[in-house]
Amino acid sequence: MGAGARGHRPAPPPHPRRRRRHASLAVRTGDDRWYVVNATPDIGDQIEGRPELHPGPGPRQTPVAGVVLTDAELDHTLGIARLREADRLEVIATAPVREALLDRLHLGEVLAPYTSLTLRELPRRGAEPLDRGTSGLQISGIPVSGKRPRYAADAPDDDAWVVALRLYDPGSGATALYAPALAAWPDRLQQAAAEADCVIVDGTFWDNEEPRRTGISDRTATGMGHLPIEGPDGTAERLAPLPARCLYTHLNNTNPLVDPAAPQHKRLARLGIEVAHDGMVIEL
Repeated sequence: MGAGARGHRPAPPPHPRRRRRHASLAVRTGDDRWYVVNATPDIGDQIEGRPELHPGPGPRQTPVAGVVLTDAELDHTLGIARLREADRLEVIATAPVREALLDRLHLGEVLAPYTSLTLRELPRRGAEPLDRGTSGLQISGIPVSGKRPRYAADAPDDDAWVVALRLYDPGSGATALYAPALAAWPDRLQQAAAEADCVIVDGTFWDNEEPRRTGISDRTATGMGHLPIEGPDGTAERLAPLPARCLYTHLNNTNPLVDPAAPQHKRLARLGIEVAHDGMVIEL
């Protein structure tokens, strides 16, 4: 699905053809069974762009079995309402995120007349099957920060407001790590990254001063809750030594990486790091 992001009120990109949809994944758990990781405002276009996600053949039938959330930000949750035409919908998230959906966004009340909504807890310790009905694919959440969305700024502290997702296939032994929002890089994330076969992480800003330099904010990248790619606190130097295939996602429009010809791509290529693109398919 989408491998990019729009947000943080940037100026329109100079070339509309470079537009990237909001960051999301579609994870296959079995024949005609998929889970979407983060339901973005682009979810309609993202589903239409992948035939394997198209609804049918029966009425109100869809291969999208549910949604997994890494956080409660609006750009990762607004698309849930677009899935209301399904007969039933499962949302998997940590406790603070679930409470935000129900108590702040009132999604339970909003969706009740349309579909049967089930909220399930994302395990923070250990792992459990992502799709309890058909697959052995295991999922767990690794807490990475207590950054709350603005609409829940007064909610209780919890380090699981933002998590990285660890997906493990016991059949093949392959592991993928997905962290589209990173305000910090705790030791537990480093351990998970070192054990993964594929690591996809937050590439919102190239450097820490980018938001201030481009005029979209008076805060730095880290002040906005995103570790930059480049610099002393950047993620590139953390990813480069890993044996895994490493990719960036969730690029802001101000990030030079949105231009395929930008020299920053060569810098990442020398480190063995890629930039994910819309519609990218990764098989492990």
